[in-house]
Amino acid sequence: MVEENRTSTAEFILLGFSDHPHLQLLISVTVFLGFLISVLGNFMFLILVCADPHLQKPMYFFLSNLSFLDICNTSVTLSTLLKSLLTGNMFISFSVCMAQLYFFMSLTTTEVILLTAMAYDRYAAICNPLRYVLIMNRRVCVLLASFSWIIGFVGTMPQAIMTSQFSFCRSNEINHFFCDLTVLMKLSCSDLLNLEIVVFFEGVFVVAIPFGLTLTSYSYIISNILNIHSANGRRKAFSTCSSHLTIVILFYGALICVYVRPPSMYSPKQDKLFSLLYTALIPMLNPIIYSLRNKEVIKALNKLLGTNYGMNIS
Repeated sequence: MVEENRTSTAEFILLGFSDHPHLQLLISVTVFLGFLISVLGNFMFLILVCADPHLQKPMYFFLSNLSFLDICNTSVTLSTLLKSLLTGNMFISFSVCMAQLYFFMSLTTTEVILLTAMAYDRYAAICNPLRYVLIMNRRVCVLLASFSWIIGFVGTMPQAIMTSQFSFCRSNEINHFFCDLTVLMKLSCSDLLNLEIVVFFEGVFVVAIPFGLTLTSYSYIISNILNIHSANGRRKAFSTCSSHLTIVILFYGALICVYVRPPSMYSPKQDKLFSLLYTALIPMLNPIIYSLRNKEVIKALNKLLGTNYGMNIS
């Protein structure tokens, strides 16, 4: 019986948005444009950081890591959706599905920890400005970024390995546009207890604790900003962390909407929409958010393109 289950899951069917056939063209164009803008926007930011010496600072070092991460995550999750939309082929092999699951979980976990490191960077810049250069030296930045990537890719390995050993006897149809763990768990007829325990501890150590540290950093940041007497000083201090705070709110907001909900509120349609938000829309918006009113980034972009756009930003 187990052998039958395993051979029947040689491939899955990603249903994606097939329940909206009349919107296939609109969804295809929207997803393709989102993917293109996201990849090109983040790639352009990477070029700016590497090319301009004025952007060789801790904040831009972490943002360049975030850009590279967004390119990877968008490519991992949207590639199968684009393939099914453009070719009509909704099949995905078991091995590719497991690889997609692993890379999606790893990249998402890496982003959680990286956002925490970026929050600490903003805390050091605002709460300890005189010691900022000493606190966030090159070695510390590399260690924090490396720690984020290592924990992201090592910490999610047990979940991916355990999932790959499951039997999927209920169905081979995944009601999603990529191989998501929560959907795969619903299709499995294996005992999920051990995986659920691993997922719980993973959630505590690599999601809840980093999120708590991010909130702690911002509580100190906001308290420090409120103690600044001049309105101009408060505005300048807040502007240095407003882009990161916006990214944190969008990222965690989307994750909470998908994964932190009572079972009674579960809706595959809503899950797919919110998943599309943090796999396509947020990576597309990130380079815009932290470049929109950033004079250093705009100056570097003007220098690269030979233009004079946005130089009147105060």
